[in-house]
Amino acid sequence: MELTIIIPTFNEKENIGILLDRIFQLSKKVKIVIVDDSPNQDIKTITNRYNDIYYIHRSEKGGRGSAVLKGISFALEKFNSNYIIEMDADLSHDTKEIIKNVNFFLEEKADLLISSRYLKNSKILNWPIKRKVLSFLANNLARFILRVPVSDYTNGFRIYSNKAGKHVIKNCGKVGDGFIILSEILVHLYYSNYKIKEIESTFVNRVRGDSSVTFKEILNSLIGLFHIFKLKNKLKK
Repeated sequence: MELTIIIPTFNEKENIGILLDRIFQLSKKVKIVIVDDSPNQDIKTITNRYNDIYYIHRSEKGGRGSAVLKGISFALEKFNSNYIIEMDADLSHDTKEIIKNVNFFLEEKADLLISSRYLKNSKILNWPIKRKVLSFLANNLARFILRVPVSDYTNGFRIYSNKAGKHVIKNCGKVGDGFIILSEILVHLYYSNYKIKEIESTFVNRVRGDSSVTFKEILNSLIGLFHIFKLKNKLKK
């Protein structure tokens, strides 16, 4: 089984080596695309210890969402990947779930699989109350406005089919560059009749490093949400 994994990074040198070790313990047949917005290239130095890692450094912080789009575009152009995994660099996503998720994705013949933090058997560990409340409210607001029948709009642990990836690259990235792109992708695929599924997941709050989520990004995401609402109405016609 050969996997292509997109990892957006920003100042994650404390975590990236641990994550890469865990992934390569899982499977040697994996290609990893790292899109790094860090001001320096310390992460590149770490990745030089590994094979099958493709490192892209952006000179300015472009946001998590645009980094993922860059990675998906690279994976499609270079490998024409049949399916692409997106995950965070901060160890919040459990690499042990990857094989299970891929098998479910293939069994369901899905175009997008979301690892959800809000299904019945899912767990969120060690998150501060403020983050739990913020995430809960953001997901419920998105669900109320966008009407896509999933429980988690904002978790960046996903699998895309080749066809869905191409659709995303062609159509998404027009409402912002941060986490809001996750919701934009979801709306585009759902209202274009792609098959979307969810699976239980355990999400663990980061231990090392600082979150890159800022108040400005939250504000921009709220603005972006209303742009996606307009997009939804356009796609439904």
